Amino acid sequence: MESRFSVKRIEEGVENDGMQMRENGCVRLNVPQDTVGELINTTSTTCLCENPGKRRRSFVQLTREALPRLENYRNSKRALKRPSLGELLHGKEEHSKETSGGPEISDGKIQSEIPSHEGIKLGWIQGVLIPCLLNIWGVMLFLRLSWIVAQSGIGFSLLIIAISAVVCIITTLSLSAISTNGEVKGGGIYYIISRSLGPEFGASVGIVFAFANAVAASMNTIGFCNSLNDLLATYDLKIIDGGTNDVRIVGVSAIFVMILICAVGMEWESKAQNFLIAIIVGAVFDFLIGTIIGPLNDEQRAKGFMGFSNDVFQSNWPPAFRHQEGVAYDFFQVFAIFFPSVTGIQAGANISGDLKDPASSIPKGTLLALLISMVSYAVFVIFAGGAALRDASGSIADLANNTVSNCAANYSCQYGLFNSYSVMQLMSSWGPFIYAGCFAATLSTALTNLLSVPRLIQALGIDRIYPGLIFFSKGYGKAGEPYRGYVLTFLVASAFVLIADLNSIAPLISNFYLASYALINFCTFHAALIKPLGWRPTFRYYNTWLSLAGFIMCVVIMFLINWQSSLITFIVILGLYLIVVYRKPDVNWGSSTQAQIYKTALTTSHRLINIGEHVKNYQPQILLLCGKAPSRPPLLDFANLIAKNNSLLIVAEICEQRLTYRGRANKTKAAYQWLRDHKIKAFYSVVDDMKFEMGAKALLQASGIGRLSPNVLMMGYKNDWKVCNTEQLLAYFNVLHCAFENRLSVAILRLPEGLDYSRIIEEEDHGAISSADLTLSQPPSRAEHCLHTSPSTHMMHADSNLNIAHLGVSESIVSSAFPTISLVTPYKNGNTNTNTKNLKNKKRGVAEKILYTSPTGQQLPKAAFESMSVFRKKQSKGTIDVWWLYDDGGLTMLLPYIISTRQHWSHCKLRVFALANNKQELEVEERNMASLLSKFRLDYSSLQMVQISDKPKQKTVEFFNTIIEDFRSKDESDGDECTISEIELATLQEKTNRQLRLRELLLENSSQATLVVMSLPMPRKGSVSAPLYMAWLEVLTRDLPPYLLVRGNQQSVLTFYS
Repeated sequence: MESRFSVKRIEEGVENDGMQMRENGCVRLNVPQDTVGELINTTSTTCLCENPGKRRRSFVQLTREALPRLENYRNSKRALKRPSLGELLHGKEEHSKETSGGPEISDGKIQSEIPSHEGIKLGWIQGVLIPCLLNIWGVMLFLRLSWIVAQSGIGFSLLIIAISAVVCIITTLSLSAISTNGEVKGGGIYYIISRSLGPEFGASVGIVFAFANAVAASMNTIGFCNSLNDLLATYDLKIIDGGTNDVRIVGVSAIFVMILICAVGMEWESKAQNFLIAIIVGAVFDFLIGTIIGPLNDEQRAKGFMGFSNDVFQSNWPPAFRHQEGVAYDFFQVFAIFFPSVTGIQAGANISGDLKDPASSIPKGTLLALLISMVSYAVFVIFAGGAALRDASGSIADLANNTVSNCAANYSCQYGLFNSYSVMQLMSSWGPFIYAGCFAATLSTALTNLLSVPRLIQALGIDRIYPGLIFFSKGYGKAGEPYRGYVLTFLVASAFVLIADLNSIAPLISNFYLASYALINFCTFHAALIKPLGWRPTFRYYNTWLSLAGFIMCVVIMFLINWQSSLITFIVILGLYLIVVYRKPDVNWGSSTQAQIYKTALTTSHRLINIGEHVKNYQPQILLLCGKAPSRPPLLDFANLIAKNNSLLIVAEICEQRLTYRGRANKTKAAYQWLRDHKIKAFYSVVDDMKFEMGAKALLQASGIGRLSPNVLMMGYKNDWKVCNTEQLLAYFNVLHCAFENRLSVAILRLPEGLDYSRIIEEEDHGAISSADLTLSQPPSRAEHCLHTSPSTHMMHADSNLNIAHLGVSESIVSSAFPTISLVTPYKNGNTNTNTKNLKNKKRGVAEKILYTSPTGQQLPKAAFESMSVFRKKQSKGTIDVWWLYDDGGLTMLLPYIISTRQHWSHCKLRVFALANNKQELEVEERNMASLLSKFRLDYSSLQMVQISDKPKQKTVEFFNTIIEDFRSKDESDGDECTISEIELATLQEKTNRQLRLRELLLENSSQATLVVMSLPMPRKGSVSAPLYMAWLEVLTRDLPPYLLVRGNQQSVLTFYS
């Protein structure tokens, strides 16, 4: 039966009828309401139709929804973007950059992506198998493997190959797992490790690996030169001396030619590899056939080639380590020389950007290359050890007398496995072909190494991890060839060619490669252990603990080979690691270290829940109600002074207006950027669509998780409480009650100049510039009374060498804005050493002041800046006066002690004032208080007992009456919540007098203090009205230095028990 549906191709031109292009790149058609469509494939130009002659709309044209397609998930500017959640939710176009994932989920890109070169793309044979074989079959195969058999014997040589094979197989499995966990771009090992463990590990190993590859190219080139010298010596030819100098001349020339071949492009390099691999395979069979045939004359026998013999095999089975060329060789010394011959397993990964399918090609090609090479090495060992003597004189007469090996006694032998690096040429069926194979093996390995180094350098430069490599990362041509990187590679490789000693270079390379392999195994172990949701490798034949074993094996072998060079290698890697940590690159690659941080934080948070609270482990965890962070810098600085690096700080903002998703995201991003700019470690939380009281209540009840929850509410003092509306006054007062009801401590900070600077400073525009940059130029117009910096001006880091003389800012402006900071000039009229010593501090001082600008873009006056940065600058000798009036658990004493331990406040002395019960017991109570402070181990400079039972002076009473005048109720009955009745005044007369008397004592003793800390009066609910309570606080704090009122939650935060 014929289906009523048929597939019809839409003609080009007709398809665009009624089409509208949306701003996010998606296509939308104006479709009539009565049009009904059927589901089709949106990636083609076909649609389902009810009748063959009638054109129908496709499903994608009838909905805003995006179908699952690969293009939606690409990290590319050309990738399709699915509709945003807001677009689907509200049914309208939203001009935003957001996607359904939100702004916090990064695609891992930074300045630009590491290029996948657009030249020829290689399959697994051409791109992985052949490069790996060429890299593995290097200089050691033809020039050192026979010598290794002589030193280690057949048994230990096979063991060396087995250990190397185990290390390489485990590393290959780990490398295959990582490389199949998503697309692998250019950069090879660096890209794999950096995206798995993070930029710190990836960059440090990338540098070491690039250096090792460059040196490996030098080592193989030296091997080529040695073989060439041997060949020329057979014809009595030489360039200069037939030795070291010839190696240097030919080596540098060979490096130059190979660099040119690599720079020409992948196609030429691939053709060269095909030719070289054919020669190597031919040379291998030439050796095997010649060994099976056996010696053809007595001259070969005299030189040690005896053919397969049980006696020869048995004599060569045990090791015979000797002292040669000034080195006492042992098992691990020989292992170090052999190991570079198996380090080609990364050849495919090094050019991952040039592979058609890296995820499939790398495991398949690498494992097969490893199998072929290890089998070939084992066969070579058995053939060489079973058919050639360790020592031979080369004399036919000695052969006739059966004394051909007697020369070993006086180390005068010139032939044999120990003494001649040309044994394989002797044992082959046609000797010259072995030279050709040796040339091909050494040059092909060098060529592969030289090809990979510029790619690694380019990847590092594009990621901008090390600034010095950015210059060398520039790509040229359609394929983006890093020609500058080729020049750098040539210089490094040529420098090591000049050493001209193969045995000296090999152990160094072994350490670098083993370190790289160790980290590859650790990457897989770490990712498999943490198991982030993004860890889904398609290669399944790996094991978490096997990767760990591979990591341990690599590290152990490194130190067994040479602990000094291993230590240097780790120091170099650590140094490169610390450089990246210090620079803090702004990248987000979803590494397993990031997953580890999350998992550790989650696990620790769960463990904290089950740990009971103890007074010795108390930390003030602060919920700071500060509004917009840039509006109240002193309040944030003070909270950070207490919580800095030791305890929790949550910066909270309450918005009465309702925020959109974009508005909330932008506000959160800007707040965190501001906190980072000012080096404040805090969490930011915002609630919207709530009044101040309800928002504060929500924050008090819901902030934090488990034990990581606030236990101290900190606010700024409400300076406008006398003129604000009653709703705002009651809200502020009720928030105090809410905090106490939730058993939180309360701290209120007041500065003489106030805390709110929103009217004189602008908000920094974090979306336009780098967070660490500062500007001296005119910023854009003011927006929302916040901090701002200009995106169009040249920005300078706070720690950069800021020289005002070169910034185009007149000396008069700087002098008027910052009279304490002189203009920085190049050592004029002063001692050079003194100027140099103070230069950095002066520049930093100017840079910090530029953090804040006025609405017109001018720098702030000195007075404004000084008041804003009171808790940032270093305090000279002063005092912190602590009025510990009531026992609230000790928080009133603990907070000033914490402040006194900070570096900028360490010169301030603690002065303690406490209440005495009566005048007759002042001395007794002073001794008791001193004993208590001593048991608490709190250092203080003085202790004074005060008595507040005396009546306040009339002047103080009049001052108080002036404050409450506007709030007093005229009738005798109880007033409402925002009035002070005469009954209330009379009831609380004694308590009011105590506050007035305390004011007199404060003015007498603490008017010159650097900071005053006092116990906060308790606002008993239902007993004291909001205006009366605020009047008490006004009396206590007006006309005094920076003032902190503190009330603990009556739980001990100090203890004298150990």
